[in-house]
Amino acid sequence: MSESLLTGERLVLRKVHVSDVNENYHKWMNDAEVVKFLESRFQQYSLEDIKNYVKSLEQDKNNLFLAILIKGTERHIGNIKLGPINYVHNFAEIGLMIGEKDCWGKGYASEAIKIISRHAFEELKLNKLTAGCYQSNVGSLKAFEKAGFMVEGISKKHFLCDGQYVDAVRLGLLNGLMT
Repeated sequence: MSESLLTGERLVLRKVHVSDVNENYHKWMNDAEVVKFLESRFQQYSLEDIKNYVKSLEQDKNNLFLAILIKGTERHIGNIKLGPINYVHNFAEIGLMIGEKDCWGKGYASEAIKIISRHAFEELKLNKLTAGCYQSNVGSLKAFEKAGFMVEGISKKHFLCDGQYVDAVRLGLLNGLMT
């Protein structure tokens, strides 16, 4: 994907640029509530750390790292990643973060998942998309299910979250089964 835009009803997805790494993005990555269910929560990030991460993905052909923007305002509210993409077996993982808390619970995550899923199936010709989340991450689980993903498996007491072991949920969506 070059610098083309992927669009939905309310959102636009475009490549994350180093210029997107600002104080707001830095705040997301260091906000315990925002990163509560992300593996990145175990360290603090400097602006330079985040810029280096974005740079590492800029030329990576096996990952699409996209900014989630509200159409019209171009407000950057989070990111979504498709990858790593396995071009042998034609599948990829989706992960996302909505960093702006005032945008939680408004369906933006499920819309972003639908947009990137459509691109993965129609343009990249992938056969399957996968995702994972903590069972206690109800918002993420609902967003993926709303986008058509089905629970494919549960790994019992797989992750430690807030001092408790929680189940890991694995989800999948096959090409042709999008809602």
